[in-house]
Amino acid sequence: MNLNLINMTLEDLGYSSKLEKYRIAQNLESFEIGRVISEHKERYVVKTAKNEFPAEITGNLRFTASDRSDFPVVGDWVAISLFNDKLALIRKIIPRKNLLERKSVGEFGEKQPIAANIDFGFIMQSADRDFNLNRLERYLTICYSAKVKPVIVLSKKDLIGETKTKALLKKLKARIGNMPVMAISNHTKAGYEKLKSVLKRGKTYCFLGSSGVGKSTLINNLAGKEIVKTLTISLSTKKGRHATSHRELIVLGSGGVLIDNPGMREIGIADNTGGLETTFDSILNLSAECKFTDCTHTHEKGCAVLAAIETGKLDKATYNNYLKIEKENLRFKMSTVEKRRKDRAFGKMCKEGMKKRKQDKY
Repeated sequence: MNLNLINMTLEDLGYSSKLEKYRIAQNLESFEIGRVISEHKERYVVKTAKNEFPAEITGNLRFTASDRSDFPVVGDWVAISLFNDKLALIRKIIPRKNLLERKSVGEFGEKQPIAANIDFGFIMQSADRDFNLNRLERYLTICYSAKVKPVIVLSKKDLIGETKTKALLKKLKARIGNMPVMAISNHTKAGYEKLKSVLKRGKTYCFLGSSGVGKSTLINNLAGKEIVKTLTISLSTKKGRHATSHRELIVLGSGGVLIDNPGMREIGIADNTGGLETTFDSILNLSAECKFTDCTHTHEKGCAVLAAIETGKLDKATYNNYLKIEKENLRFKMSTVEKRRKDRAFGKMCKEGMKKRKQDKY
């Protein structure tokens, strides 16, 4: 049990008047309301205003679920009933404000939920080894698609020095424009005051990034004690190791709700609705000047995007990453359509089989 969650109110966890109105309108007063603070292989921990409980979903909730997003995720608000005052049964998931998702690794047309009801996404990259603008734009696309406000956190600035840090920040600004960017050091605590100024009571912040960039160390330092296990960089692979094995929600005593997230080495784009356009707004703005409204920005004459690359107005690396993410998203959408087609065919086969068995019976 996280001791820093005891005696917290639902408002500290992010509960709002809008959620309370929904609770009343749906006649859920007989159930307790809590927030999912931990998830591990369909086993949950739910925090209420008074306590926290291990939790399971009801059979009905499991039966009616059509995909992973229909199951609870960390950050969800849920209506629960208690069994012997020790186990919580999750009866209903309160409609989400948003849901961070990515494409499931190695799965056909499937999405993997990351966390729900997020206000800010802290996208962390380390300055010494993990800095990658293409990967950063992927995280930005995921955040924008879910209507989550991104904040870029550049960690381990102490390992490269102020001169190189300023050069990286300049490079970031040239590629992504004016966006909140914070350079910090978990070792010296430099940059912490600026980061802490963003943390507000009742707001939820999800940490996104690769393993080994310092997410868990930062959370421990903000909390003032070791809440999340940390690991050093592997000496053999020079890559981060997964200190966090599952998602967990942590409430800071000074305010702010943090969601630690296992490091992601693959950031597949599952649905970029609105996200791609916002991340690559420079390309979107240029496309309005293209000769053809259905311009693909790959070979057409009169393409303003290709012209901007030629003149140096648009960064070619940005353009290439845009095409790569757009192509990936199209493949995902096609695989989703194919999966739905197969699911419908399987469902039809099952119905026909049941109908035939009934006919044979009579």
